[in-house]
Amino acid sequence: MPSPSNRRLPPSYFARRVLWATTLILTVAACAAPTPKPADPGTGANAASGSVAADPLAALRPLCGHAYAGRVVADTPKSAEDPFAGKTLIMHVRECGADAIRIPFHVGDDRSRTWVISTHDGRLRLKHDHRHRDGSSDALTMYGGDQRGDAGAGRYEFPADDYSQAMFRKLGREVSVPNVWAVEIDAQRFVYELSRPGRLFRVEFDLTHPVPAPPPPWGG
Repeated sequence: MPSPSNRRLPPSYFARRVLWATTLILTVAACAAPTPKPADPGTGANAASGSVAADPLAALRPLCGHAYAGRVVADTPKSAEDPFAGKTLIMHVRECGADAIRIPFHVGDDRSRTWVISTHDGRLRLKHDHRHRDGSSDALTMYGGDQRGDAGAGRYEFPADDYSQAMFRKLGREVSVPNVWAVEIDAQRFVYELSRPGRLFRVEFDLTHPVPAPPPPWGG
């Protein structure tokens, strides 16, 4: 009769040992693994989209009180009388209210232009406030439109609204009826754009280097 140390063990014995060892390893690994943490609602893309949903002007508010220099990066076709050629271009995020932000756009000594970006029903509206030197309104003023669709990658588009189209027709500027304005905002640039069939105009401002604030726009 063989001794107990030489006795052949049945296959089921080894199967039970392997199952026990595997169970032990999985249990230890599960205990050692860190518990996944839920995403922090105050950081990342979810926070950015949440801020914009709560306040459509959120992307502009960090710029409040600052001025930035710009340059024309697209102007086709270029007109013979280019009002921007050789001029210093400055945008000044001058007035920031709960529902509207006013951004004078200075072209050299011409302080007639102010972009007005406001909120309406959870979306943005862009208007152009044009004044004469004495502060009175220009005949062509407060044109613009409401935001089209959702902001995609920091780009907001504003097709000409009914008020603007009627004004353009009245003033004999039918070419401007299909205007679409756009604003693009990221960590480095603010872009203002005007486009329509056969026309593209873009001004790009460097947000990484604020400049001294210019004088108030005409009309205050």
